Amino acid sequence: MHSHGHPPGPIIQWSPDKTHSERERWICIYPAYINSKKTIPQGRKIAKEKCVENPTHQEIRDVLDATGFKVGVENKFYSRERSKEMLYRGRIRVQLKNDDGTPVNSSFPTRESLMVHLGEMIPKLKSRNTKAGGDQAASSSSSGKGKGKKGRR
Repeated sequence: MHSHGHPPGPIIQWSPDKTHSERERWICIYPAYINSKKTIPQGRKIAKEKCVENPTHQEIRDVLDATGFKVGVENKFYSRERSKEMLYRGRIRVQLKNDDGTPVNSSFPTRESLMVHLGEMIPKLKSRNTKAGGDQAASSSSSGKGKGKKGRR
């Protein structure tokens, strides 16, 4: 049992006495991470097909709230965000783990799994269905009467 003077492990940014339930330990999610309009150098973190177009921090918060997470919103800009518009402002903090290190929600043990979930759920939000592509919704509902009759004469 030689204790060589091993250098301590990598420098850890959070202090180890912080528990997972303290906000400093919550993971941060910026809308850019799941924005299909962004490239990876611009800050996108997951595959484009799992992303959503221009998500807002409110949408992220709504989905996480509905999923049962403890969520905090911080008025921070993403460092790589070129635009300083209010639309792009907002960083979401989420408690991913319990104090004992187990996932708060076993369906989402990692930040990636949570971001993929956001990419799936945000397009389904009611606010999306009304605002985004409102013309599509209107046209598809009006043509709904004759559905399935096209081409059969």
